[in-house]
Amino acid sequence: MSGLPKRFERFLKDYPEIAVAYETLGDAVHKDGALNEKERAIVKLALAAGARMEGAVHAQVRKAIKTKLTKKEIRQIALLSIPTIGFPSAMAVMSWMDDILDKKKGK
Repeated sequence: MSGLPKRFERFLKDYPEIAVAYETLGDAVHKDGALNEKERAIVKLALAAGARMEGAVHAQVRKAIKTKLTKKEIRQIALLSIPTIGFPSAMAVMSWMDDILDKKKGK
């Protein structure tokens, strides 16, 4: 099993050309710019959090862990969102982060 969400795996299977185009776009926007990998992970996680997209938060937490962001750094993104998106929304984001972080060992 790949660890990808089943819906995304089905998308890859059913629409391989679109999946390749999507991945190509992602690669291009990552290469074009001044942010390093860790900074991009922070921004993308914050965008997912601000948009209140549970699946995207899950995916971006997994990616943030791969860039060596700590649990404390990841959770600070949720804390920083409190005055911007509101306490209840920030708590929802934190719970989605914890869905992934509680499965991982370390800080």
